[in-house]
Amino acid sequence: MTGVRVHPKGLCESEDVGDGTRVWAFAHVLPGARIGRDCNICDGAFVESRAVLGNNVTVKNGTLVFDGVTCEDDVFLGPNVLFTNDLRPRAHVKKTGDALETTLVRRGATLGAGAIVVCGTEIGEHAFAAAGAVITRSVPAHAFVAGNPAVVKGWVCACGVRLSDDLSCPECGVRHEETPDGLKAV
Repeated sequence: MTGVRVHPKGLCESEDVGDGTRVWAFAHVLPGARIGRDCNICDGAFVESRAVLGNNVTVKNGTLVFDGVTCEDDVFLGPNVLFTNDLRPRAHVKKTGDALETTLVRRGATLGAGAIVVCGTEIGEHAFAAAGAVITRSVPAHAFVAGNPAVVKGWVCACGVRLSDDLSCPECGVRHEETPDGLKAV
């Protein structure tokens, strides 16, 4: 692990961590986790053994990334984001590996502070979940979701700005069109 910075009070047990990644105090990355380049794993975050983080992923303080969660490149996980990986947990039933549900967070997506992601869902590219959103079903690309359960409230650009009614970005001018998976830039 050359080029990886682990704070003296951080714990990174994985050997599969990309250059430029930082693991801060009281964060814990378990053996077997796959972490890309230039990631930022902040104080008190936890990344379990079968979790995968792409390049340039930010995992803010107190966020829990459990087995079966995959975050593609450029994903932002706000403070205290929580992923689940078992729809019917019981203390006396010990599930591991393929018995756990998976979750996929696509490139460029943002999950706001305190968002909860129920397993078996997919968060689309550049989607944006508001703080406190409870995601119980998949989120389309570029969707802005909020609430409990989270519902689509509008659409956002890759730059993070809410789109106008004509699906163009008032900030950067990029236009979008509808696809079966949500929106895409044109």
